[in-house]
Amino acid sequence: MKIFLLLDPPTITAQQNKVALVNNKPAFYKPEKLKQARKELITHLKPFKPNEPMRDAIQLDVIWRFPKGKRHKHFEWRVTKPDTDNLQKMLKDCMTEVGFWIDDAQVVVEHVEKMWSNDPTGISIEINMLSKLKEDES
Repeated sequence: MKIFLLLDPPTITAQQNKVALVNNKPAFYKPEKLKQARKELITHLKPFKPNEPMRDAIQLDVIWRFPKGKRHKHFEWRVTKPDTDNLQKMLKDCMTEVGFWIDDAQVVVEHVEKMWSNDPTGISIEINMLSKLKEDES
């Protein structure tokens, strides 16, 4: 399955949860910007939701294309924050919530890139179901 989410990718990540003390105990919460980013991702993902959640091992390939502005070239690597692992965490959490798979632990092979781009900006996602055994071990 190949999909492209046409949007300016969020730069806030799941790692940016906040902590407050409530009755002298830590209480974790999501800041409003994080809630909005999750909502936008979920809205863009819903039209691509499979009829049934995937149940086997999954390979996930993602390319994050950020608007380049004047200081960068088209397809230049984005070597600044946010980190790819933090971007992926929020995306996979949203894909789990929408129902692409049962649990994002099913993602056993992953490739991620982040770059600056002219147009279109967005998130290119390719999902492949893998066989139960690696080919070279069968």
